[in-house]
Amino acid sequence: MNKLNSKGTLFAIGLTLSLLFPINSMARISKTVTITKEELMNKIKGGWAGQTIGVCYALPTEFRYRKEMIPDSVKMDLTGEQLKKRFNNDDIYMDAKFVEVIGHLGLDAPADSFATAFANAGFNLWHANQAARYNILNGIMPPKSGHWKYSMHSDDIDFQIEADFAGLTSAGVLDAAVKTADKVGHIMNYGDGWYSGVHVAAMYSLAFISDDIHFVVNEALKLIPEESKYYQAMSDVISWHQKYPDDWTRTWRKIEESEWSYDLHCTAGVYKPFNIDATVNMAYVLIGLLYGEGDFFNSMDISMRCGQDSDCNPSSVGGN
Repeated sequence: MNKLNSKGTLFAIGLTLSLLFPINSMARISKTVTITKEELMNKIKGGWAGQTIGVCYALPTEFRYRKEMIPDSVKMDLTGEQLKKRFNNDDIYMDAKFVEVIGHLGLDAPADSFATAFANAGFNLWHANQAARYNILNGIMPPKSGHWKYSMHSDDIDFQIEADFAGLTSAGVLDAAVKTADKVGHIMNYGDGWYSGVHVAAMYSLAFISDDIHFVVNEALKLIPEESKYYQAMSDVISWHQKYPDDWTRTWRKIEESEWSYDLHCTAGVYKPFNIDATVNMAYVLIGLLYGEGDFFNSMDISMRCGQDSDCNPSSVGGN
């Protein structure tokens, strides 16, 4: 339950959650947190700002480094002018479209309303998003529009980079974050592609009630089925971080040597170094979060230097 008091100065989050969706039913939190309305708004604004700064900061590197780290010789900076030039990005405008739907219809907006707005929006889409738009415009609605039977992109990164809004509109309330993710994430993704978005949304939601990034990462992962490839891959990253806590490059190499480093679905990446799969890119998000030790720019920079979708991954890191 979340509630503003009559004066609008306190935001109380009371949590004793057992999820209503077909994911790990053992995930439970019992905690009550009270913060001021000003602090709540700062966290929401910080999430949006961090997401935007992350993707704009690293945009020039996007998919230029595939199965290779971005060397330290590549220096990145971000000025206000660069931010304005790089702002037209799908990691930003897709979230904005979904928030627009919530603004018109509320948090209980039906899945079809998100799908219709998404399919008819006047901006460019790629990969899972583009396949989903084609499906919806041809009468294949969610959840089929994102299913592997109807899309070769079901495990792509798309919902991962758009799930921020589901967490930012569900401060500390995991079942609300997952409910929104269920309605929106199956527009374009399924399976591991959807799980990555749920993980992102849950981390954003948990960040309202905890500043401990290790707690946030691990607690959010409890929502994912343990038998899934996604859960196993993220568990490996967490274990490698514990084994090599001072050297993120060793964990990066372990990922590259693992079965998680191959894209087996998107036709642009099969048997090629290009990898837009959600699992490996989310592994790079966790590297940034775990090794960045709470430092905003260091966390984003580490995630960027892992390569592949090296602008969207720092965006997920920056928002958290």
